[in-house]
Amino acid sequence: MNARSFLINGLIAGLLGGLIAFVVAIGVGEPAIDDAIAVEEAAAAPADTAVHDHDHDETEEGAAHSHSHGDEEGGITRGQQAGPGLATATVLVGAVLGGLVGIASAFAAGRFGRLSPVATTALVTAVGFVAVVLAPWLKYPPNPPATGSGDTIGERTALYFGFLAISILAVVAAIIVARQVLAGRSAWLATAVGGAVYLAVVGVAFAVMAPIDEVPSSFPANTLFEFRVGSLITQAALWLVLGVVLTGLVNRAWNRDVDDLARRDAAAAL
Repeated sequence: MNARSFLINGLIAGLLGGLIAFVVAIGVGEPAIDDAIAVEEAAAAPADTAVHDHDHDETEEGAAHSHSHGDEEGGITRGQQAGPGLATATVLVGAVLGGLVGIASAFAAGRFGRLSPVATTALVTAVGFVAVVLAPWLKYPPNPPATGSGDTIGERTALYFGFLAISILAVVAAIIVARQVLAGRSAWLATAVGGAVYLAVVGVAFAVMAPIDEVPSSFPANTLFEFRVGSLITQAALWLVLGVVLTGLVNRAWNRDVDDLARRDAAAAL
């Protein structure tokens, strides 16, 4: 097996993961977004009435204001955002992540003691999910539409990506330390030490970096919870499918290589 094989398998796994993530997002993510938009429109309807002095009833005001979400002529409609737009985004993100995980697995193969390429691939995928998705989600969980200030979007973006970078660098540091420990001791001890290093670095970043709390107190807690959990489930589905498919493809390629090597050894012995 070589890096090209890992990359191709990663792209295939990522594409499949993106497709599954799209299906999951439709079921658990989009309903919460629709609810959040409805809350935004309900809050904006009285202000819209005061500015334009409309005599329409509340239903008509909500329908008119809903055009701000993409129903205006020549704009992107909500249906396009939740359909082709979402599908394109999840598939592209899945392919990129799959390629990166494939390359990372190729680099890590053979560098963790007696772990096979299959086990190494599974480990890389699990660590990637924790570092790229779970840890940032815990520190800076996503917020639905109309819950953040446009004036702070730059600061919020910088904080999120800053924490993401620290999380990834913490993984690199943990791997370096774990390999040093692995050189003279058990794999379990190396794993525990590496995990402790990651948790320590991320824990410090968690405590030091500024929090983000811009969700209005009037925003429904259930909608906020459903949106955040739906976002996490969607990403978890992508990474789960990516890991399962990529591990399966690597396992097939690894077994094929082992069989080829055995046949060559047998032929050489004759």
